[in-house]
Amino acid sequence: MNLQSDDFELFALPRQFAQERSQIDARWKELQREAHPDRFAAQGAAAQRVAMQWSVRINEAYQRLKDPLKRAAYLCELNGAPVRAEDNTAMPASFLMQQMEWREALEEASTQKELDALDDAMLQAKQGMLAECGRLLDEAHDAAAAVQQVRALMFVARFAQDIERRRDQLGQ
Repeated sequence: MNLQSDDFELFALPRQFAQERSQIDARWKELQREAHPDRFAAQGAAAQRVAMQWSVRINEAYQRLKDPLKRAAYLCELNGAPVRAEDNTAMPASFLMQQMEWREALEEASTQKELDALDDAMLQAKQGMLAECGRLLDEAHDAAAAVQQVRALMFVARFAQDIERRRDQLGQ
């Protein structure tokens, strides 16, 4: 194992958006077994510290690879197109209109059924965005265009959290 390896190299996976979650999970368990500090107890404290560093590195890579949104953002970055979500929030007008409609619907929702319908619409949109992100990264090899999808998916992820908060409010 090489600390300089990117997450895909570390996990022996192709550098692409499309991944099988079961392969990511299996490789994570395998790597954790290899790097577990207890395996290095006989080699002393220094070896255990290095193993702990590896364990942390493996977990960080696992968190990025298992989550499609984080994986897409990471791929964009690896391909020279950082997402820069904190200072680049420009989005197409059609997406912003959709967001406004969803926000209004969320504010007006007074039943779990209305929230379910909104959640379904959001999940359907999310699946479409993930598919487009995969196409842009794996087929078109256009990380710069994929960045726009990643930023849109970040908005959708926050909106999903807002739906859950609204569910909690209605449930009380």
